[in-house]
Amino acid sequence: MVLRAMYSGVSGLRAEGEALGVVGDNIANVNTVGFKAQRAIFQDVLGHSILAGTASSLPGSGVAVGDIQVMFTQGSLANTGIATDLALNGDGFFVVQGTTDGVTGNFYTRAGQFVLDKDGYLVNPNGLQVQGYAANGDGTFQASISSVRAPTAALPPRATESATITANLDSASEVPLLAWDDQDPANTSNFSTTMTVYDSLGNAHALDVYFRKTADGTWDWHALVSGDETNPPVPDTNVEVGTGTLTFTTDGALDSVSSNTVTMDFAGATGGQAVTLDFGTSIADGGTGLEGMTQFSSPSNVSSQSQDGYASGDFSGISIDGQGVVMGLYTNGQKLALAQLAVAKFRSNDGLGRAGESLFIDTRESGPAALGTAGSGGRGAVSSGAVETSNVDLAEEFVGLIQHQRSFSANSKTITTADEMLQELINIKR
Repeated sequence: MVLRAMYSGVSGLRAEGEALGVVGDNIANVNTVGFKAQRAIFQDVLGHSILAGTASSLPGSGVAVGDIQVMFTQGSLANTGIATDLALNGDGFFVVQGTTDGVTGNFYTRAGQFVLDKDGYLVNPNGLQVQGYAANGDGTFQASISSVRAPTAALPPRATESATITANLDSASEVPLLAWDDQDPANTSNFSTTMTVYDSLGNAHALDVYFRKTADGTWDWHALVSGDETNPPVPDTNVEVGTGTLTFTTDGALDSVSSNTVTMDFAGATGGQAVTLDFGTSIADGGTGLEGMTQFSSPSNVSSQSQDGYASGDFSGISIDGQGVVMGLYTNGQKLALAQLAVAKFRSNDGLGRAGESLFIDTRESGPAALGTAGSGGRGAVSSGAVETSNVDLAEEFVGLIQHQRSFSANSKTITTADEMLQELINIKR
């Protein structure tokens, strides 16, 4: 029994030594981004078979570290202001792909310190490529994941194809005395607005739209461009490129629209450029007639206007929203979706295996990764410009350090006491 006590003490020294190693690892990684603290799980050791009939009367044989558990509690978010620094606020892991320690495949991490490499890939500090769902041309995302990559080439221009005007035309306006004159539009109309449109080369052109009251509840619109920019050029003149009629109800709602297409030929660009003007859905087309052009008794004014064209632009960076959508930013002011980050979720986070470098790998105990997008299926949201700090609690770790140190000393006392008892036993022979 004395020897059993000595070996129990040895097992305690071994277990407390391992536990001290765990605490030391936690303390060492207190500033490691995305690090998850661990704790040693102690288990008693039987000195006999559990099938023994007198099991309850037999002592144990000490202690062992049965498992080292990773604690996946949420760490605090620290703002960095860097757009490619990402943090997950909730469950889930970023997915990165590459090779580490000779192993190639997908790895999972909470450390979101990412950068764009020379080829435009979003990577972690070790060069592993972040995975996501690439964007399609229609704004949707692909079903399978691939490496998130920002194009380094310039964004080609887009010719304007549609424009929207939301405005009110003053019902109290008088019909102009002079007939419409496209060379004197200001004096032969009641109201006008100007918007910028783009041709196939990305050149910007001013499109002036004039509104002329012709009768109660009826207005004509006329679209003009500068003749200096048309093909063929007509210097120092206005060129009318479209006209139509808007009718309104006695309640001021848009009742019908007669023609809403503008056709332009700009010098050096693709000819016959057609632009559809959206004045709102009229009552005749099944709308309310109130979400676009209206005719109320208030001064004529433009609430909003927009068009879908733009000039060419150079890539200037990326931004990432809370759903993990990666947007490419360009010098022409455009933001285009490039990809949506993949977020992995596991049936058991505790079953994940550590791969070093703040990475985890899936195991049989964790189950396979269930891939999805941020904010869906219980996955956390993405915070851009922030990182998740280590969840190590220094105060708790130092208390644990003292506890394990004292336990180590106590087990050493068990060994020295057993040694003294053995010495007494040997002394009987004298």
